Amino acid sequence: MPRILVAEDSMTDLQFIKNALKDTGYEILTASDGDEAEQKVRTESVDLIILDVVMPKKNGFQVCRSLKRDEKYRHIPIIMITSKTQDSDRFWGLKQGADEYVTKPFEATDLLHAVRKHLPGV
Repeated sequence: MPRILVAEDSMTDLQFIKNALKDTGYEILTASDGDEAEQKVRTESVDLIILDVVMPKKNGFQVCRSLKRDEKYRHIPIIMITSKTQDSDRFWGLKQGADEYVTKPFEATDLLHAVRKHLPGV
């Protein structure tokens, strides 16, 4: 069963994401800040990361950049989710190595489409 790490500091947004993914068969791991997210990736087997940009300790851009620079983790798809909607923010997120950049608010179907795009055949 594929494992998805959801790194989100907002309990409301985290619950929305977990509800969107609950009937998919994916195992969901969670982190509430950037440091915890990076630590979980380094200690758990993760197939995809859903990463909020604005989080305490380390922001999503920093976590994404760190993981994508590490040969051991760069293959893991990262979907960044954020309320930062400017083109420059999207550009920066993709430049850090994000595979998708989804802006809030989003529909559950939009998130599921992005997840399935990066976890094909599941």
